[in-house]
Formats: sequence, structure tokens, C-alpha cells
Amino acid sequence: MKMKIAIFEVQKWKQEFLKAELAGHEVEFFEEPLSEENVEKAKDAEAISVFIYSKVKKDIIEKLPKLKFIATQSTGFDHIDVEFCKEKGIGVANVPHYGENTVAEHTFALILALSRNVHKSYLRTNSGDFSIEGLKGFDLKDKTLGVIGTGKIGLHVIRMAKGFGMHVKAYDVQTDNFLSEVLHFEYASLDEVLSTSDIVSLHVPYNKNTHHLINKENIKKMKKGALLINTARGGAVDTDALFDALDEGHIGGAALDVLEGEELLLDEKQMLYYKEDNDKLRELVRNEQILKRDNVVFTPHIAFYSQEALERILNATAENLKGFSEGGTIYSVS
Repeated sequence: MKMKIAIFEVQKWKQEFLKAELAGHEVEFFEEPLSEENVEKAKDAEAISVFIYSKVKKDIIEKLPKLKFIATQSTGFDHIDVEFCKEKGIGVANVPHYGENTVAEHTFALILALSRNVHKSYLRTNSGDFSIEGLKGFDLKDKTLGVIGTGKIGLHVIRMAKGFGMHVKAYDVQTDNFLSEVLHFEYASLDEVLSTSDIVSLHVPYNKNTHHLINKENIKKMKKGALLINTARGGAVDTDALFDALDEGHIGGAALDVLEGEELLLDEKQMLYYKEDNDKLRELVRNEQILKRDNVVFTPHIAFYSQEALERILNATAENLKGFSEGGTIYSVS
């Protein structure tokens, strides 16, 4: 079945790839996210494909009368109103596997940036100062890494940690004792992971159960001076709790690929939309204050961003779109 497809958040090289993969369909490409301001561009589309910055909520969906299918170019799908899609009979598919090793590698890049003061050293030498005072790091060997979430990414992180000679404690609502024996790590409660780990790394999906998983109450249970790493979702960490823990010196630093409200940092023009939203403004101010600290490393949501991972995302997205048009198997979430 030939479909009219609107694909958002794709650069030129991705467009060429998808154009070849979706030959036979009528495809339009847009580099910007789907939003209320440009939803008219997709008004005749039977299928759309988006990334995480397109917030495909009820108000957007209602303006797409011909829409039958949404293919997100991500594993997470909290940017899509899946329940409303079910009501409307609109299929939703994601990319369940594409960058487990990719995100795990980035996690360790962030850990090492903090543990060996790589970012501080770069900034100092870049200004012509080659002194080493205040740049002493610490070995990862024999330290304890707390892994929260032992899905595919979390397990890759555990394997890498063992290669560094680290001890690993992990928390997950579902445990796999066979894997814990094979990979030589220990399952523990969330409180125990927080209180005994030198470094805590988050690898959970974002949903109502993981919203503010790290919060004002339990961040205080972290070992004093421990590091917090987040390559999962920004909403898993309460921004105010993180700010206070850093400000009070309770935790030694944070390495973040994601931040709660990170979309506000993308474009200062978005401030216009939130001028009367005090919570959004507070998030923005807190984030900017956090990022200015010298014990914080931040990357702009690029843990997934390798050439190989991007190619896997595009392949899976094309499979989803072609599968839906042909009535075949897709990576469906609704």
C-alpha cells in the first residue's frame, strides 16, 4: 500500500538514506521537529516519523485527520500520547534496539571525564594554564559502580565496569540471578545501591514509575562525594534535588547527557512560550546554574549519537514504515 509519509527531525544525509529505503511511497522530509506551528505540513500524511523533540500529543494528533501510523526514531516514546493513539486506532512503533553499546560507551566517557578531571584539564590548558593543582583524579579499579536499570544498556555498562576492575551493585524491579552470577554483580535495593556506590549510573526508561526516581529524599542517601551519571532521561532526576546536592557538596559531581526540561536549553526563543510558566522558568534557571559548575559534565543528549547507531535507527524506522504499509511485523508499542 502506497502511503504519504511526513518525516521530521532528519538531516540531509538521513533523508537520502530513507528516500531510497522508502521508494514507492510519497515522502516529505523536514529538519525541524513536528510542532503546532508546522503541523499543517503533515495534515495529509497517513504516517509520520519523529524523534524525541516532536511532542506528538492529543492537540497535534487531532490536527492530522488522515494519520494511521507513527514511527518514532527512538527507543523511548514518552513524547507520544500512546493512549490517545490507541483510542484513535493509530499505530505507534519505536526502535527497540540500536545503541546499547553506544550509550554504554558514552556513559564511561562521562565517568572518566569526571574521575580524571578531563573537562577541567581541557578548560585550564585551553586558557594557557598548565598547572596540575586541583586536577588529581581517582582510579576506577576497586570502586563500586551502582547501576540503576539492568536492561540491555545497563548490562553493557556492567560488562565495561568489570573490565575496569570495578565492583558492581545493581537495582532493577526485575532481577536475573543467572546474569548476575555470569557477570559477577550483585542485586540490591535502591537505597543500598545509592548508599554504597562511589558512582551511580542511571539506565531506566522514563515513565510514571521512574519520574524523579532520584529525588530530594533519596539523593541524600548517596555516599558523600559520590558521582551521579545520567544517560537515561532527564525526568528521572529531580532538578532541584540535583542542584541542592551539588550546592551542599553532598555529591562530588554529576555527568549528564540529559536534563529535566532540556528542551528549553535548545533555543532561547522558547522562553517566549513559557513566560507565564514559573515551573518551566525555574527548571531553566536551575539547569543553567547546574551546567556552570566545574564538577558537572554535560553533553547535549548525544549518548546515542554514533554513525553506526544512527544507521541502525534509520534501518529500523524504514522497516517500521514499510512493515505497516505491507501489513507485516513491526516494532509496535501500541
